[in-house]
Amino acid sequence: MSKNAKVAAGGVAAGLILLIWLPWWAALLIVLGVPAAAYLALDPSQRRRLRRVSRREIGR
Repeated sequence: MSKNAKVAAGGVAAGLILLIWLPWWAALLIVLGVPAAAYLALDPSQRRRLRRVSRREIGR
């Protein structure tokens, strides 16, 4: 299993656990808010590099 697949599986598992313990809107806020906050915490040069790598992998 690749590293990205492991991260995705862990995210799905964490999301399901959050849905069981929290109301659906709170779990959704956490699942969407954490990656958004992490992206906004990057420097502008890191954001550009991340976008460039993402586009390169999409066009693969």
